[in-house]
Amino acid sequence: MSKILYVTTISMTLDYFLKGTMTELVKSGHEVVAVSSPGEWMAAVKALEGVKVVEVPMERRIAPFKDLRSLLRLYKVLREERPDIVHSFTPKAGLLAMMASKFAGIKVRIHTFTGLVFPTSTGLKRRLLMTTDRLTCACATNIIAEGQGVRNDLLSAGITHKDVRVLGHGNIRGIDLERYDRTPEIMQLAEKLRVPDAFTFLFVGRLVRDKGIAELCEAFHHLATAQSGIGIGGQDLPRRPFTRLGREAQGDWGGTCRRTRMVLVGPFEDDVDPVGEEVKEYILRTPEIITTGEIKGPELLAWFAASDCFVLPSYREGFPNTVIEAGAMGLPSIVTDINGCNEIIVDGENGIIIPPRNTEALYEAMLRFVDHPDDVAHMASQARARIQERYERSDVHEAILKMYQSLENEQKNI
Repeated sequence: MSKILYVTTISMTLDYFLKGTMTELVKSGHEVVAVSSPGEWMAAVKALEGVKVVEVPMERRIAPFKDLRSLLRLYKVLREERPDIVHSFTPKAGLLAMMASKFAGIKVRIHTFTGLVFPTSTGLKRRLLMTTDRLTCACATNIIAEGQGVRNDLLSAGITHKDVRVLGHGNIRGIDLERYDRTPEIMQLAEKLRVPDAFTFLFVGRLVRDKGIAELCEAFHHLATAQSGIGIGGQDLPRRPFTRLGREAQGDWGGTCRRTRMVLVGPFEDDVDPVGEEVKEYILRTPEIITTGEIKGPELLAWFAASDCFVLPSYREGFPNTVIEAGAMGLPSIVTDINGCNEIIVDGENGIIIPPRNTEALYEAMLRFVDHPDDVAHMASQARARIQERYERSDVHEAILKMYQSLENEQKNI
């Protein structure tokens, strides 16, 4: 069996993308080495996945001198380990690992694009990102896109002319449906989080600008107050007034017959793509918005079970696992028409798809969920079945193993 070396920029990504996959590879007889920056997750990966771990510091941002040191360190590791396959994830790890493995003479060099930044960038930043992606592809022998949208962007922008594969229905992680389920224990926890007669919207992810947090807060503000034309901080919205905010307000929650609340699960990141002070202040001072910080395990599953709708108004994604997780827990979703989201959600079946960066469309979708419980019930009934059909973890692992076996056979025949 082959020796496979995985590379990610930060150690948390090893656990997030490859949890369970490395264990399955070890069980099937492969030798696995995990390489990433130093971090608390390295020890957990070693213990839980049963693989060797090697620490190589890597910067997420452009840092020429540090990047050169990382490249040389990766080259040294590759010369020592002599893997049959190098498989990288995340932009910086992909660039450095593909270059180092090419210099080291590794025959099978795989990079998986889990998302692309250049389609939503402009100017010099866009050109630089496209150049680094082209260099990654030039050094790789095999290119994997996490979804059809990512594949189409790579090819249409001329990033590569090589074959770009999508494994299965997309998604490299899959989901454990035994864990993501409304078990009696989870439902008992969820009952403590529910508010009678309140419709709960749930967001899970980093609280940053690119996730559409500003639009989400403005839409929720209008849904909750029905103060036409008034945005966050009392300022007039720059967009035209929403079409349905002129109707008579009903109680303190204007425009809706039910109370609404919003739960934001995830950390603020003030140093990378911050949401802005005004939006952050609105979130923290609004009683109907609950912030939990980063949570995991049963507590996170309980919030999925205690909510009525998942919302991800992101500007860009690769293949968002949170939408898959929400669907597995029986939640319909409101998502933007971007890569990954529009592959998981079928509009009107297991959720609603809206244009990105469009507060009015987001408000209308949220209002539809609150005002039409029959629609919500229909979409909720379809949510888990679609995830089970396309993204069950064992099926994803099988697709990955088949890819490695195919590449091994190709090398034997050369």
